[in-house]
Amino acid sequence: MKAVDMDLFGDLRRMNKRQLYYQVLNFAMIVSSALMIWKGLIVVTGSESPIVVVLSGSMEPAFHRGDLLFLTNFQEDPIRAGEIVVFKVEGRDIPIVHRVIKVHEKENGDIKFLTKGDNNEVDDRGLYKEGQNWLEKKDVVGRARGFLPYVGMVTIVMNDYPKFKYAVLAIMGAFVLLKRES
Repeated sequence: MKAVDMDLFGDLRRMNKRQLYYQVLNFAMIVSSALMIWKGLIVVTGSESPIVVVLSGSMEPAFHRGDLLFLTNFQEDPIRAGEIVVFKVEGRDIPIVHRVIKVHEKENGDIKFLTKGDNNEVDDRGLYKEGQNWLEKKDVVGRARGFLPYVGMVTIVMNDYPKFKYAVLAIMGAFVLLKRES
């Protein structure tokens, strides 16, 4: 590992200032492009989080831990029983992916609904904030429209092993900074 570290720093020292600035600018463009793509997805899908990873087995067999879900959240679309929604509950940071099992629509158009994980025995009322028996449209982050199986395992591994995450990010950053254009 030490030989690789010395080689990295040697490459940095051999670059003139113009090359170094170019590489830093290249890195900044990659990061800003990723952020622009993310913001564009938010606008196009209407969801504050257009892509989420399934973190538990509560939705098996429909979705497994590590599946990557693509979401939309168009307000004009009505929520129906059987749909898979991603919702946030007050007091919890991580969104939950579960199926709508009951929908109550009032005459004034207000909709309340109840969710449950396909692999769970009981509905989600125990997950909602205290005193809340139903979810509302404002709680929905998005609705599942597609998925890629197990692609999100990378995210789970990175969260479970933070040192691995920082090592991967450092290697990627060094690669971008030290890669020379021909």
